[in-house]
Amino acid sequence: MSKDISFPFLGLFKGMGLTFKTMIKKAPVTMYPQEQEIPVPRARGVISLDTEACTVCMLCARECPDWCIYIEGHKEAQVPDKPGGRVKTKSELDRFDIDYSLCMYCGICVEVCPFDALFWSPEYEYSEPKIADLLHNKEKLGEWLETVPEPPALES
Repeated sequence: MSKDISFPFLGLFKGMGLTFKTMIKKAPVTMYPQEQEIPVPRARGVISLDTEACTVCMLCARECPDWCIYIEGHKEAQVPDKPGGRVKTKSELDRFDIDYSLCMYCGICVEVCPFDALFWSPEYEYSEPKIADLLHNKEKLGEWLETVPEPPALES
């Protein structure tokens, strides 16, 4: 009868050897403040607003699961095109705020907007020292619109 003699704790030493090899390798880390990472072109960063395209339909605010979008608007009468024509009304945007301290970046608001007034910007550096400053108004959201990349061309 032959006995199979094995070294006790062999698995432990193999695991420790792998740990030691991993410890001496350089970690694949980007040192953030010193090195800026370049996001992919269609990255989800901050939501931007095109105030000219917004019709105050409030669909984005109704569909938002976090209720972090606040919209207020009013209707203004438009002068008829022809004399004796019917007076039309147009909705004007008074307030459009997004509270980024509540937003979970799901993108539902961007997807449901029927007038393409909301876009994803790849900007990710918009932290604030106070959490109350993460409530961005329509002027601030309009500034993010400049950073939105052009959409990819459609196939023809």
